[in-house]
Amino acid sequence: MKRIAPALALVLAAAALPAQAAPARAGPVETISYETGPCFGRCPVYRVTVRSDGRGSFEGIRFTAFTGTRPFRLTRAQYLAFARRLAPDRPAQGERHYQPGTPLCRQAATDLPSVSIVWRGRGAQSLYVYYGCDRRQNGAMFDRLSSAPALLPIGDFIAPTR
Repeated sequence: MKRIAPALALVLAAAALPAQAAPARAGPVETISYETGPCFGRCPVYRVTVRSDGRGSFEGIRFTAFTGTRPFRLTRAQYLAFARRLAPDRPAQGERHYQPGTPLCRQAATDLPSVSIVWRGRGAQSLYVYYGCDRRQNGAMFDRLSSAPALLPIGDFIAPTR
């Protein structure tokens, strides 16, 4: 009986504690991959992948401060700002290509970089843009896309050391 009393007291105390709510389920994690392509010159070539859960990965390929893969963290606000900057050019579904030889590129300047963006989470969409395609017509889009990485904490990875 002496052994049962303390055990019974613990059980009764635990039953008296308020029930804890289960943690709220987060929505599906969305991922945005942003990859630059080479130009004729020293344009930085890299791939950055960010996730809505705050994880990111930078892979420097050519003409970046770092080569190889580096993980990083980003805030929810940084993720949302990046996603919003890219949103106007995100295809509703499937893929869209602005590259020479396609209907979305009637005139093309040569030797310019490109960007490839893939969104995953609510389906999968992709966008490929060669910055030489119809520059006058697509200038606002090019500015949006090329300025988006500045919203992420990766500036020190991209900028070549001097």
